Amino acid sequence: MTSIGGAEMVDWNLAVATATRLVRPGPEISREEAREVVAELRRHAKASEEHVRAFTRMIPEGAHPEDTPVLVVDRAGWIKANVAGFRELLRPLLGKMQDRRPGGPGGAVLGAVGGKVTGVEVGMLLSFLASRVLGQYETFAPATRELPASVDGGGRLLLVAPNIVHVERELDVDPHDFRLWVALHEETHRTQFTGVPWLRDHLQGEIQSFLDETDIDPMTLLERLREAAQSLAGGRPEGEDGEDGGRSLVELVQTPAQREILSRLTAVMSLLEGHADYVMDGVGPEVVSSVGEIREKFQQRRARGAGRLDQALRKLLGLDAKLRQYRDGERFVRAVVDEVGMDGFNRAWTSPNTLPTKAEIAKPADWIARVHRKAES
Repeated sequence: MTSIGGAEMVDWNLAVATATRLVRPGPEISREEAREVVAELRRHAKASEEHVRAFTRMIPEGAHPEDTPVLVVDRAGWIKANVAGFRELLRPLLGKMQDRRPGGPGGAVLGAVGGKVTGVEVGMLLSFLASRVLGQYETFAPATRELPASVDGGGRLLLVAPNIVHVERELDVDPHDFRLWVALHEETHRTQFTGVPWLRDHLQGEIQSFLDETDIDPMTLLERLREAAQSLAGGRPEGEDGEDGGRSLVELVQTPAQREILSRLTAVMSLLEGHADYVMDGVGPEVVSSVGEIREKFQQRRARGAGRLDQALRKLLGLDAKLRQYRDGERFVRAVVDEVGMDGFNRAWTSPNTLPTKAEIAKPADWIARVHRKAES
């Protein structure tokens, strides 16, 4: 990473160390049971490939499952994987911000101190998230010694074993059904990106355009991270939000151009997440006998959060928006499939021009009219 005086804007190693130290311990589980959970998750991930592809009719062309590895990780493994992904994705933005830092010895000292401060704060936020994520398809995943990725430079599926065990116990659902249900969701994401060759580059281009448009000085970003970290540590008095209270970190760095890009990104993410939710429930009745109970309890868990601090952090980090993406995207997919069938829905994957807009996510009939009537005329 570009540096001034050898100092990075974010001390990523410190971020990993901080997050690993602060993350909550996982559920109590014997060594033998842990091995059984890992083995079962791997079996479910393998079985999910056939289920998802048969249901979605998305068959990857020239792609093989082993190209995008499935990794069953603990919370520390999830932290390491995500730091590697963030470091790669944010490299251009942090390099630009670093160029704006004052030159000379003073700037180098500020960079060294600021990098460590930011590393601690990023680590605090990752420690919060690491105990909540059940699974994740890492689209932009650089390979490391511990964490392999696909041969083309991106893509791996992570299943976070301790979090899956924690939630299945909390919900009091059949653990074997729940593990397969989670695997179906994440496998759908892997199928999306292996079955739609242009999707990864399109998404990466949109994200990089968003970051290129970012016009924020380093001290402002540090302050936003500090606010989030202080919320996590209980350092901000309740209700002391200031004029920017209630806005997420993403919203705080938007320019007009970014708002347009973010609108497109929101639509794509709603499509991806909603499609995965639709598939996991659509496949579920045939292979997950208790899918109805699991879905009902899981939705209730999503809705209630885990207290006021958790809800405040979810809003600040933009996680509330992600929950809306699941809900709105699933409604879009269901409405389209009901109207034009699965093959008709799959026209969404034809090109970037056939992806739904944010407005069309809310009004599926408008997407059907635009894509299907245009194709038939």
